[in-house]
Amino acid sequence: MAKRQARDIAVRHDLAGKTVVLTGGSSGIGAETAKALAMTGANVVITARNVEAGQSTIAEMDSLGRGRHLLFPLDLSDADDVGRFANDVLVQSDKVDVLIANAGVSDTPHPRNRRGFDMRFATNHLGHFLLAHALLGAMSRNGARIVMLGSAGHKGRPVTLDDLAWERREIETRTAYGESKSLNSLFAVEATRRWHNRGIFANCVLPGSVITGLMRNHSKERLEEMYRIGGGDGPDSAWGTVGEAAATSIWAALEPELDRVGGLVLEECGLCRVSGPGVHPWRGYELQSTDSETARRAWNATLALIEWHAIAFQSE
Repeated sequence: MAKRQARDIAVRHDLAGKTVVLTGGSSGIGAETAKALAMTGANVVITARNVEAGQSTIAEMDSLGRGRHLLFPLDLSDADDVGRFANDVLVQSDKVDVLIANAGVSDTPHPRNRRGFDMRFATNHLGHFLLAHALLGAMSRNGARIVMLGSAGHKGRPVTLDDLAWERREIETRTAYGESKSLNSLFAVEATRRWHNRGIFANCVLPGSVITGLMRNHSKERLEEMYRIGGGDGPDSAWGTVGEAAATSIWAALEPELDRVGGLVLEECGLCRVSGPGVHPWRGYELQSTDSETARRAWNATLALIEWHAIAFQSE
């Protein structure tokens, strides 16, 4: 049975006059999500570290739909750059209707950012945490949806609350990535609890397995391992397409049945199943990633980290 495609879902929606902010729009799932959003008529702001690749996405978005499409550079691992980008967005629009936290890193050439934080924590969790707070007033204007991009990689990797940023631990890439993805899901739970009275609801999406630029720094051995899991010996193994992977992000952002619904994990355009017997190892989610008490503690630990390191923090 064919899986749903992002553009097929998007074309049924009219978001004229709405503003969507999407991080990581230059390639892979993010680029396909951006192109699908363009078909709705929304005003779409995308970010990219590779501005040239982002310009290619913008050109295709302009050819696919209406609305205003803007590109800004953004390094999510740099708190100052997050603040600059948020200010750029607010100059363009006083409201944000959808925030899709799509950008992410896995293996990286530099394991830590300039503050000494693990790069996966700094980018995948902290950067989006800071951005959501910086845009909180704009999202509160008419209410908003937040879509967090999670990963099956969170499974077996609960967060370490007393060392979220890997300041004391020696970095193990897969574990650090998995913990950052658990934090993405926990963020959706706690953001919904804290902000639902502002009309803001957050959900976490598991996009499924697809070969994208996220793997650009994976070793040859790790890529070969992934290909074998996909049932082949190359990128054309039994992995999904970016159109399929982006479908749940689009569904989470647009579908009426998710109006004022948050704190969920979504997969294949529906509710995600809890991991266990009968669930494929690369599907489903673990309950640790949606535990409300862990979500509260992770949020507070993130705030404490921000305060301890005197990181510029915008919020309303």
